[in-house]
Amino acid sequence: MQILNTEVALHDLRFHARHGVLPQERKIGADFTLNLRLQISDTHPAMLYDRLEGTVSYADVYEIARREMSIPSALLEHAAARIAQALFDNFPKILSLVIDLRKDNPPIGADCAGCSVRFQATR
Repeated sequence: MQILNTEVALHDLRFHARHGVLPQERKIGADFTLNLRLQISDTHPAMLYDRLEGTVSYADVYEIARREMSIPSALLEHAAARIAQALFDNFPKILSLVIDLRKDNPPIGADCAGCSVRFQATR
């Protein structure tokens, strides 16, 4: 078997954080949903030998996302970019990633499930 590429994904991570432009968003906070897709290099040790060193730890990825989400930002774009950069800085095995950060039920005067920013980044 030849593995062409490996992707690790974390789905629907939920946070309460103080991101937003409006003062009430910074004071009260809002709910956010984060989805991550990480393309990982050389996962053979994980696949063949059941070794964590061959991939990335989901728990460690979550902890980095949690830490970055706890730092208030005016813009979703800024919070998402910080998460992406921190993941690249901490995990050399990540070749590229797709991040989707959604503010649930945003205060925009509309009946809306959420607003989000999504981008793909490489090293």
